[in-house]
Parts: sequence; C-alpha cells; structure tokens
Amino acid sequence: MELAPGRPELIREVNVRRLLRLLQLHGPCSQADLSRISRLSPPTVSFAVADLLKKDLVERAGPGRSDGGGRPPRMLRFNTEFGYVAGAEVRPSEIRLALADLSGTVLGRWTGPMTARNTPARTAGLVASGIRELMAHHGIPLQKLLSLAAGIHGIVDAQTGNTYSLPHFSSAWRRAPLRGLLEASAKVTTVVENEVNLAAIAESWIGRARGVRNFVFITVGDGVGAGIFIDGRLYRGSACASGEIGFFYVPGSRETPLQKHQLGPLEEIASTAGIERSWREMLTQSNGSRSIVAGDSTAAEILRFAREGNREASQLVKQAANAFACAVANVCAVLDCPLVVLGGCVGSHRVFFDQVRRRLERNEYPHPQLALSTLGEEASLLGAVWLALNAAEGIVLRSSLGGSLSTGDGSNVLQPFLGLASRKQFKMHKSS
Repeated sequence: MELAPGRPELIREVNVRRLLRLLQLHGPCSQADLSRISRLSPPTVSFAVADLLKKDLVERAGPGRSDGGGRPPRMLRFNTEFGYVAGAEVRPSEIRLALADLSGTVLGRWTGPMTARNTPARTAGLVASGIRELMAHHGIPLQKLLSLAAGIHGIVDAQTGNTYSLPHFSSAWRRAPLRGLLEASAKVTTVVENEVNLAAIAESWIGRARGVRNFVFITVGDGVGAGIFIDGRLYRGSACASGEIGFFYVPGSRETPLQKHQLGPLEEIASTAGIERSWREMLTQSNGSRSIVAGDSTAAEILRFAREGNREASQLVKQAANAFACAVANVCAVLDCPLVVLGGCVGSHRVFFDQVRRRLERNEYPHPQLALSTLGEEASLLGAVWLALNAAEGIVLRSSLGGSLSTGDGSNVLQPFLGLASRKQFKMHKSS
C-alpha cells in the first residue's frame, strides 16, 4: 500500500502533540532529551519548543545536571498553570465546585445551597457565581478558565447536554438545556454528564478501579445507579441511559409499570427513601414494638441501629442488601465484569456492604470482586474535574497549533497529564 505524503500542518500537529505528551510524562527535561525520546531531529524540536514557549504552554525549569562537566542543559516543563478547569456537581440539596490546574491538582472548593426553587437557569447562574468566587480567591483571571464539567443525578444526553429524567428534581428540570445554560452563564466550554458516570470515571482515574478495564461502579443512596466501563471506556448506551439499575425488578419489589420520573423497583427497596419507607411499614406492622427505636428514623440511623444489633433494623438491611445483591449478580452475569465498586451513603456503609458480599459469595458464578470506593462523596466531583481536563485538551492543542487542530480526532493525546495527580493532591487545599 502506497502512503501519501503528509501535509506540513498535519506533521506539525503530530510533532507538537508528541512533545507535549513527553513533557507531561517526563518533564522537566531538556531539548536534547526531547529529541532523543521523540526521535525527532534537533531543529524540529527546537522550532516546536520555541513556539510552545512563546505561547506559554511550556516554561523554563532552570538548569539540569551536566554530564562530563559541560554546560548544564536548560530544562523545560509543561506549564500546568496555562489554564484551569472547573468541576461541578449539582445535587438536590447543594451545588459543589472544584477548581483545578492542568495537572489535576484541586486548588479550591466551593459549596452553595440548592433548593426546590432553583430552576436550571438559576442553578447555572449560581455555578457561574461560585466559579468566579473561587478564581478571584486564588487570583486567577477569568480568561484562564478553559472548561467546565458538571454532573447531575439522572439521565443526561452527553452529546447535547440536555437533561431528561431527574426524579429528585422538580419538573422544571425535565428536558432542560443544562449545558447551554451553563455555557451562557459561565462563558466557557461545558460538558454535562450523569453523576454516577462521573464517579466511575474518578474510580478508573485514581480510585479502586485504576488500571481495571472492565468494571462497574454502583452507588446506593438517594437512588441506585451504575457507571459501566467496558474495554477501558465509559459505556453510555444508545440513549445515554445505561446503568439505570434502579429500575431492576428484584425479589420483593412491586411489579408496577416503570416510570422514568419516579423511583424504580430496586430503589424502592435499597435507596435511602426505600429503606425509610420500609422502616415505617415495619413499625406499623409491629404495633409500636419497643425494639423499634423510632419510626421517623433516617436511613443513616437505621443502618446504625443495624450495626448496633437492633433486630428489626438488621432484618430490614438484610432484605435490602439481598435484593441489591440480586441486581449486582444480574449485572455481572450480563457484563462478565471482574470488579464491582460500591459507593453512596448506603452502598459504602459497612453493614450493608458486608451483607451484599456474603450474599454474592454464595454464588459459584458470577463471582466478582466487591470493593468499597476509596473516594467517598468526592467521586463525582473528581470525575467532573477529569472530564473538564479532557475537554480542555482540544483547547490547549488549538492554542499550540494556532487553530489548525484537526477535527474529529479522538486520540486524547494529552490524557496522560490527567493521570499525574495523586489522591494526595486532591486532599490538599481541601477548602478555599
């Protein structure tokens, strides 16, 4: 097969991508190092580096070590402060933001109130206000914000950024153009994603699923949902509605018609609302038995009662865990995934987790490894930071190439810098 000669602008693009990647992975390093590792000629590297220095994407890092007593080489590194990204998580009760540099290091966080009166437009305004406050606090000009990624609980079209099914929000959120509203308010490129998918991304990036190509992250809290990774990629489904396992029919669930704006059968048993409803029903049936601690207890309290040995609470948690374990087994039987990571206020509770694990250990197949999330409540927000960094890739490349970035390229060549930040970095600068 005869290869056509490459266009000069395409060759330049490939070279710039390669050098930026090497600086992110191996920097600081010298131009000679870049030439040797990239196998590009010294003049080609020198020309590209001069351009990157001029555009502030690369910066000097001082002299390096000299071999043989000669002049020390001038070292270069990728400028992680070339731009910044923001991650957002919109919850029914609050809005959470994180500001990060291009190494993925979180510099500051912001939390704001979320009420039933908050329309999508008002929420977008609050997100933009929080971002401005964060950037002003850290002395960062607004024009340095490259991208924003936002997560929300429910079905979201990742292509359009529109919301479709948000059972924990008011009807004003149905078919809301959330991405457009955020872009108009924050004046920045924006990506919108389901919050459980974001949590799965974070688990793949720096969590329990790091290096695992096939796994499922499942959160059990206000709802029950799954983020699915297949062959190292997030699987969204044909309508961006994959992982809605809260709609599973399980033993003990009511076989009523499924409604996308309401809790599903599994959620009616295993979510916080389902556990609290079952607790009230148990109290009614027991005619006020003294062993029932309180009829208006929260799910967190009921789980605590179970941990302390309360008979009714233990029975209720066991029922919820068994129903949930059936759903996990069904998911693994279909996907053949070796790892399931549990999160959420219910899923990460040791009493619930241990019950699910014991139930699954009875199976010869499927028999996945069950693990607790190490990221806790930070998972979705950190996933939003990752997604914002991924969106910033194209902006960084367009800056370095003067707008000549080829379209439709999904190589994600800058993705290595997304993996350089450790969990330790995220625990620094905990609040702003």
